[in-house]
Amino acid sequence: MATVAPIDLRPVPLTTSPLRRLPQLTGGLVLYGASMGLMIRGGLGLDPWDVLHQALSQLTGLTFGTMTAIVGALVLLCWIPLRQRPGLGTVANIVVIAIAVDITLALLEPAHAMAWRIALMVGGVVLNGLATAAYIGVRLGPGPRDGLMTGLVARTGVSVRVIRTGIELTVLTTGWLLGGTVGVGTVVYALAIGPLTQAFLPLVRWRGTIGR
Repeated sequence: MATVAPIDLRPVPLTTSPLRRLPQLTGGLVLYGASMGLMIRGGLGLDPWDVLHQALSQLTGLTFGTMTAIVGALVLLCWIPLRQRPGLGTVANIVVIAIAVDITLALLEPAHAMAWRIALMVGGVVLNGLATAAYIGVRLGPGPRDGLMTGLVARTGVSVRVIRTGIELTVLTTGWLLGGTVGVGTVVYALAIGPLTQAFLPLVRWRGTIGR
């Protein structure tokens, strides 16, 4: 079996090509938040990380948003042995996505017809794959959870597809065992997000070098 060459996703300072990279970072994060809103309104299952957030929120009594932040901080600690460094994208991930998902939910009513719910679910998963590739591919620092993925890719040489799918399935199982809600959309997301991110990444990855 042919070996998949790892893609260099190490952060590069914003001073390099800021007019090209900053809009892609912002756009990718906005689309990511929108994709979350689509899946929520579809009502067919949360993505694996949100299944875990929901379960921990129920167990601790903390709000969903608070638990999301706590989990993100804990995931950042996992960056240390992987030699990952946070960047602008790491901070922007928290702020921009939160705003984008709230706007999406305010504009989009919950779906009732099954065909529309399925469309929202599928659209949310595909859009999430594109958004993930867009904002990590611009190399301004991934979000806490995607930084775990890119760190493992860099350290192991295993493809994005395999690493991402493995992480999602692990988080999904943990969240479900702790009482989080799982639906068909959760399963579709867990199985599809790795291959989708891998497919979109070559199309949106910034290929410049420092000094250009």
